[in-house]
Amino acid sequence: MRRREVIRLVGSAAMMPVLGPLAARAQQPTIGYLSAGSPSGAELSLAGFHEGLKETGYIQGRNVRIEYRWAEGQFDRLPALAAELARLRPDVIYAGSPPGVRAAAAATATTPIVFGMGEDPVKEGIVTNLNRPGGRITGITGFGNQLVGKRLQLLHEIAPAAATFAFLINPNNPNGEPDTADARAAAAALGRRLHVLQAGSEGELEGAFNTMARLRVGALSVNVDPAFRGWRQSIVALAAVHAIPAVYERPDFVSAGGLMAYSADSADAGRQGGIYVGRILKGEKAGDLPVLQSTKFELVINLKTAHALGLTIPPGVLAIADKVIE
Repeated sequence: MRRREVIRLVGSAAMMPVLGPLAARAQQPTIGYLSAGSPSGAELSLAGFHEGLKETGYIQGRNVRIEYRWAEGQFDRLPALAAELARLRPDVIYAGSPPGVRAAAAATATTPIVFGMGEDPVKEGIVTNLNRPGGRITGITGFGNQLVGKRLQLLHEIAPAAATFAFLINPNNPNGEPDTADARAAAAALGRRLHVLQAGSEGELEGAFNTMARLRVGALSVNVDPAFRGWRQSIVALAAVHAIPAVYERPDFVSAGGLMAYSADSADAGRQGGIYVGRILKGEKAGDLPVLQSTKFELVINLKTAHALGLTIPPGVLAIADKVIE
């Protein structure tokens, strides 16, 4: 009997790799992940997203399937990518940026949508109320685009001799116009001139920086944009070549050698998004989940870059920095 039992158990174990995964795949829920950016620019938020899913009991490849679609900074691709996801009939879609949310909402009339964005979702017309959004859309906002003025203020404190600022935007991103208005107002309040430069592709960055040099720009603010995150190595390198102090919207720019970044904690925002997706998979309705607002913000400074630029970071700015790279 013992020998027969061993043979039975071994036979069952041998069948598990064949039957187990097939059965599991048939029962796994599917998440559609729609981004206007690229994987190389989403490491922090994506890691947080997976952590949030894990906290609700979901692990990619084990009990949940994730279908990714990346627009690589080409916003006009979002509707087609959203349509691809909709044809897969996902249980929930996670979308970043207002254009991504609108594309997802247009592609499917029933699938719940969780967003992660920097803009005000009420102002953007995504939801009508933050506390009780109703419908099938909810998410997390860092109000990152509203930090435009704060970034320029920090830049002024670090580079007080800079009489002229530049503001780099992606003309393909709908946030360019409203954010430019905020940047102009902030620069005027600081008594500084502002030049707005555009780069709609990585190949256009060099021309934008050459223009900054010709205009004798003293400091630069790089606007919120998923494409810029994917091009951060090029942007940081060009800022170094032209010796322009720059402030960015994500700490990974600073890790790449940039001077300074001020933003909502993108990993924490991604984590909250993952938690919301997990809760919806468990049966909660998106419209019943209030839109979350980021409460964790971080200022990151690269002292090595500051020294290379001949800048001394004021003690008051260093005192409020969350992370300082020596």
